[in-house]
Order: sequence, then structure tokens, then C-alpha cells
Amino acid sequence: MKPHRLTLTNALVMGYGLDKQIHHMYNPRPATQAELEMYHDHDYVEFLSRVTPNSQNDMRHLIDTFNCVEDCPVFPDMYEFCRMYAGASLAGARKLSSGACDTAINWSGGLHHAKRGEASGFCYVNDIVIAILELLRYHPRVLYIDIDIHHGDGVELAFYHSNRVMTVSFHKYTGEFFPGTGKLDDNGANLGKHFCLNVPLQDGVDDEMYLTVFKTVIGDTVDAFRPTSIVLQCGADSLGCDRLGAFNLSIAAHGECVNFVRKFNVPLLVLGGGGYTIKNVSRCWTYETAVLVGAEIPDELPATVYDPFFRDSDWKLHPPLTGRVENQNSPASLQKITISIRNKLRYLQGAPSVAMQEIPPDLEGFLADEERTQEEKDEENGTAMAGERRSDRSTARNGYFDGENDVDQDDCQSVSTKRSAPGSRKPRAPGKRARGRAKPRTSLANAKDEGEEEVEETGTPSTAKVTRTRSRAKPRNKPRGKITEKEKDSPDVDPDAGADAESGQEPMTPMDLDVDG
Repeated sequence: MKPHRLTLTNALVMGYGLDKQIHHMYNPRPATQAELEMYHDHDYVEFLSRVTPNSQNDMRHLIDTFNCVEDCPVFPDMYEFCRMYAGASLAGARKLSSGACDTAINWSGGLHHAKRGEASGFCYVNDIVIAILELLRYHPRVLYIDIDIHHGDGVELAFYHSNRVMTVSFHKYTGEFFPGTGKLDDNGANLGKHFCLNVPLQDGVDDEMYLTVFKTVIGDTVDAFRPTSIVLQCGADSLGCDRLGAFNLSIAAHGECVNFVRKFNVPLLVLGGGGYTIKNVSRCWTYETAVLVGAEIPDELPATVYDPFFRDSDWKLHPPLTGRVENQNSPASLQKITISIRNKLRYLQGAPSVAMQEIPPDLEGFLADEERTQEEKDEENGTAMAGERRSDRSTARNGYFDGENDVDQDDCQSVSTKRSAPGSRKPRAPGKRARGRAKPRTSLANAKDEGEEEVEETGTPSTAKVTRTRSRAKPRNKPRGKITEKEKDSPDVDPDAGADAESGQEPMTPMDLDVDG
């Protein structure tokens, strides 16, 4: 679980240029204590926020109570680490719910063992449960799929009595292998009966067997449950040669599971999870990033500062699998599993429906009295980023200047404006293609390349119709929206373009254009 595996993944993603095919990359804000307590107990979250390596001797009784021993040791900045990966999963759920994207990726998340009041299996905060609770505010049905080699017991337990979340876990099960849960006949209780599906497998399962079972089970589940959003946990410890796992899965087969889920065209949150052979984890998640953005990448790894990690595999993305484990799964045992799951799905009798007249309060209604920031209120309407910072430089796919960090800033040209009477509209030039009305903006948009933007204001300064014309005038590299003293004194200023007495805006300097007809 070393975070260095995320550093390797980022290096390979950037090396392949996949970051340029991802629409937006965000630096999400950490989850707040209130958000963590939407699932976890207050006393447990308080403990995580206070315990440190220096204070753990004085808090020994609490460490034992909250199971922060052996697999879950106390380490420096542990609480901040939990807030960061949980905040990223929560931000991804918000992006999906607001319609800002159709696929969100957080490779640092997917810690599926954490319980409501204790840590378990390297997992301290269950970011998956918190993200699903956020999705449930907008989506009537959420499907959770887990391809980690360990059973997703923490997520299953959280929704064991719910019929709005169906959990499907593909894992190794022997009765002794951690966490010791996930039998075939464990399928939920009360309202959640038949909404928890488990696919127990034995050591050595290969690509063909795994994909056959996976596609059969997931295909039938989607048909019966009809989810409106999907959360996919992509634990890489199910790969061959993992330090803890004992499957014979290749990176290509692991990625094919992701591709199969992607093709349902349902809002998808993709998370990381386990994985203890670092170089295999980074290769797997890099390949699956390419699958999710629809890109084909070569088998030759790009050159990075971490090349020594991949020297033994000749810098290949898909190295041959060595040290295969004997396959203890038979076609008959797998057929028994698929038949059993199909019989359980027959009890669903149609997907459950939820009548929602308005958006439920945040995270199951526990935050009804919470003071939310304006950004978070806006994001519920799909218009803001809830405190995250965009780290990508290209912020608009149409290429127009759209921010101080836009790559086209140095090539910007001046903008010509002319006032007109309210309600009037300039006739469109013959042969020009109509353009849609631009978004309301508080500043004028500058043109890219050699074109000029002519903005016609219609009474209200915040709404503008933008039409593009070709200019032969020499571009003036002036700051956007500013007027120099020289231009104010110029005798060529059109008096009709004077300041609006009510709006108090400064007059703009027009520029004569020779327009191609």
C-alpha cells in the first residue's frame, strides 16, 4: 500500500501523454471531519485526528479498540492521508452527480475494508462508502463492483440491508484468506436480501476463466438491477505475481474487466485498491487509464525517472507472466457459481425504484444544518468545482482564451465591441455559420489565432452574443478588457460607444476591420 505506487502510476500516465486525453485533472480538497462522519463513528474519527506515532503509547487502549495494530499501524500524517483519498473519491462522486463528467478516476481510493468504527486490512477510512452515499443523493440505484483479490467486506457490510446498492465482489475465498468473508450464499438481509453477490474463487484462476465469469455475472446483474451509476474498485492484487495474491491474471485481462464495465455507458467512478507488487500496480492502472480514455498505447514503456523499476521486464507494459500458480478452479465449480447468482437475481423481480421530488440532504440527510460553501452549493447544480483546483492548463476545448493559465494567453488579440440598443441584434453576414449564445460572463472573451471576436451587448453587460469574423488588421497584444490612456485620447473613438450612465462601464475603443465577405 505504499503511496509510491501512485507516483509511478502518475509518471507512466504522463509519459504516455494520457493526461492530455483526460478532459480535466483536479486537486480535490480533503474531506472534512463531518463528511467522514457520514459513515464513520465520531469517536473513531476523533481518534484518527489525534493519534500520532509519538502519542500512540499514551493511547494504547484506543489503538486496540479501533484495531490500529498489525495491518493498520499508526504513521505520521495518517489523518491527512485519509482525508485526501476520501476527499478525492467524494469529489469524483460529486462530479458524476452534477454531470460534469461521465467517468471519474481516483487511483488513491478504493480502501474497501474499513468499518464504521475500526480500521481493517490497511484501510482506515472507507472512501467507497462515503462516495456511494453521495451518489445516492442523485441516483436511485448504485452498483458496486470489486475485482480486488480480497473480499470487499467493508462496503458489503455498510449496505447489507439496502436494496439501493448492489455489491458484487470477485475474490479469493478459502475461509482463512483475509478477511475470511464472502461466501457464495452471503447475499444480504431484510430489504437488501439478494442485493449482495459474492463470487468466491480459488488460487490460480486464469484470464479466460475469470473473464467468462466476470462478464456473465456483471452482464446479468446490470440487466436485472439497472444501475444509474457504477463504482468499480480495481484492486491490482488480483494480478499474477502479486506479493499477497495468488491469481494468474494478466494486466490485459484486468483491464478488459474495466473496459467491459465502461461500455455500459453508465456514470462510472473508478477507484484503486490493493496491490503489493508496485511496478505491476503502476502498469495496470496506467493501462486502465488508457482504456477509460479510449486510447491505445504501445507496449514499450515511456522513459521516466523511474526506469530502474522496470528494467527486469525490459520496460514492457505487458510483461510475460512468470511464476504461475496451479489453477484450482474447475469449469464445473465456476458454472455452479454463475447458476447460483442467476437464481438470486431472479428474486429481484425488477429493479427497485425510488421516488425523489427533490435532491435529498447531503449524505443521507445528516448534513441538513451544515454550513456549506457557495462553491459546494453551486456544484449541486453542476456549476462549480466545490473547492477543487484544476491543474490542467488547457481549460477550453474550443481554443478561446478562458483564464489566466490558458496556453493561448500569449497569442491573444484585442476585442472589438460596439453598443447597440436593448433588444437589437446585428444581422448575420451571408455565408457565416450561426453560433450559439455564449455563456454569461463577466469579462470579454479574446480570440485565438488571427481571428477577432466581435461582441454585441444586449442591454445587460453579463450577456453577450459572440460572432466570429476574420480580420486582416494587425493584432494588438493588449491586456484583456483594459483601455490605455492613449486609446482614451484617440480622436477615432466612436461617441456612440460611450459609457453607459447606468452601468458605469468605461467606453471601449473600436477597431476598423476589413471583413472577408
